[in-house]
Amino acid sequence: MKPSPRKILPLLVIVVLLAGTAAWWWRHEQHPTPAALTLYGNIDIRTVDMAFNDAGRIQHLGFEEGSVVRKGQVLAQIDPLRFQDAIDQAAGVLAVARQQLAALVAGSRPQQIAEARAAAASAAATLHNAQITYARQRALAAAHLLPQQSADNAQQALKNARAGLDSAQQALSLAVQGPRQEDIAAARAQVKADAAALALAQRQLHDTTLIAPADGVIQTRILEVGDMASPAAPVLTLALNNPVWARAYVPETELGRIAPGMRADILSDSFPGQHFKGWIGFISPTAEFTPKSVQTTDLRTELVYRVRVYACNPQGRLRLGMPVTVQVPLHDNAPRAIPAHVCQD
Repeated sequence: MKPSPRKILPLLVIVVLLAGTAAWWWRHEQHPTPAALTLYGNIDIRTVDMAFNDAGRIQHLGFEEGSVVRKGQVLAQIDPLRFQDAIDQAAGVLAVARQQLAALVAGSRPQQIAEARAAAASAAATLHNAQITYARQRALAAAHLLPQQSADNAQQALKNARAGLDSAQQALSLAVQGPRQEDIAAARAQVKADAAALALAQRQLHDTTLIAPADGVIQTRILEVGDMASPAAPVLTLALNNPVWARAYVPETELGRIAPGMRADILSDSFPGQHFKGWIGFISPTAEFTPKSVQTTDLRTELVYRVRVYACNPQGRLRLGMPVTVQVPLHDNAPRAIPAHVCQD
C-alpha cells in the first residue's frame, strides 16, 4: 500500500529544514566569516626629481642624502647674477614705456600750443602782406610800369603764403587736440608687454632657488656645487614619505568586501605589535597575476587586484620596499572620504 501524498509532504518539509540547518551550521561553525581581511605587500614611496627651470651653475646645495626637509625649504641655488641683470634691463625698458605713455596721455604742453598759435599768426601776417604785394605788382604790370614777371612772382609768393598759413593752422589743430587715441592705446599695450617681461625676469630669478614642494627625505644627491644644471638634469631626488602607501593585492573572491575609504592597519616585522593606521585609497579596475615578490598563502596563479593602502608616516618608520601585512576590518568599517591633507594636519 502506497503512502498518501498528505503524509509525504510534511516529511519532505522536515528534511529540507534539517538540510538547511545543517548547511548553515557548517558554514558558520566550520567556515566562520573572518573579522578582518589580511593582505600582503610592500611599501611604496613617491619620489620627485628636483630640477631647475633654467640652466645655470649650481652655487649652493644645502642638504646631504638622508636629510629631512620641510615644505618650502630652499634645497639648492644656481648663480643668480645674470637673472638679476635681466630684471634691471626689463625694469629700465618698462620705465621708458611708462614715461612715453604718460607723455601721450598728458597731451601737448601749453608752450607747444602757444608756439603753434604764434606760428599760425605769423603765417596769416605773411599771407596778408603777400596779398598786398601781389595786388600792387599786378596793377603796376597792367600799367606797363613793371615787367609781367614781377607780377607772376608776387602771385607765386601769395600761393606759398596761403599754403604756409594752412600748414600752421593744421599744426595748431594737432597741438590743441593732442595725441591720437590709437597711439595712446598702443603705448598702453607696450607698457603691459614690458611689465610682463619684467614679471618673467623676476620669476626666472625666483626659480634660481630649488624649493621643496613637500616634506620628505633627500634620497639622492645627483649634482654638486659647480655643476651646470638644466631643466633636463635633476639635482636631487626627494622621497615623499608622508603619507606612504602599501602596495597589496586582494583575491577576486575577496574583492566585494573592501572599498576605497575603508580603514586599515599596516603591520611590519620591524615593529612587532605596532599598528600603523591607514585607509584604502585605490583599487585597481583590472586583474593581474600575483607578483612573485609578494608572499601569500594563496596560489600565485590566481588573479588578484592591486590595492593601495595609504598610511601617515610622520616618524618615517615605514620605508621604501619594506614588506608589510595589511589588515582590513570587515565589521563596522564603512567607507569614508579622506581629505588629501590628512597627514599634514
